[in-house]
Order: sequence, then structure tokens, then C-alpha cells
Amino acid sequence: MSDWDLDLRDAEEQMDEAFAAAGDVVLGVLDGTTDPDEWVRSIDYGNTLVLSIDGDLNELAAGFAREVKDMGGELMHFRGFLVVTPPGVNIDTDRLSK
Repeated sequence: MSDWDLDLRDAEEQMDEAFAAAGDVVLGVLDGTTDPDEWVRSIDYGNTLVLSIDGDLNELAAGFAREVKDMGGELMHFRGFLVVTPPGVNIDTDRLSK
């Protein structure tokens, strides 16, 4: 027999906590009406943003893009949307080159 001492009683609870920490996907419109701090807070909570761009992207994202990058998040413009991920969530673009 093995000398492993596995405690599986709490495994399900720990898995639920790990998956809950992944956050939500938040859909929105980037049009300048939402306070940039609100977008940063959402990313800080672990959410991924998919924002429809209504206006000049550089101007609209200027209030939060640097802060998101500084905290380890990613931003990508894709087909009229800005995708913003929290730290630890990468944007995989491998399938775009096909």
C-alpha cells in the first residue's frame, strides 16, 4: 500500500472555490459612459470584459488600459470588441492565423 494520505472530503469544496475565483465574462459597451474605475474593479474581481467599441478605442480605453496592464491583465482589440482579461487569464490568438 501507498503512504499517501489524501483527504478527499474537502476536495469538492476546494474545487468549487477555485472555479468561483475564475470570475465571470462581462459584456458591455465601451462608449465613455462607464467610469474607467468600474472596468478596473471588474478586472480586479477576476472578470473578463468583452466590450463593444462605440467610438475611438484609444480615447475610450485610455482611462483604464495602463492600469489593467500594470496589474498583469491583457487587452486585445478583436472585430469591433475590446477583450480585457484579469491577471492569469491569457488571450489565446493561435487560431486566428488559420
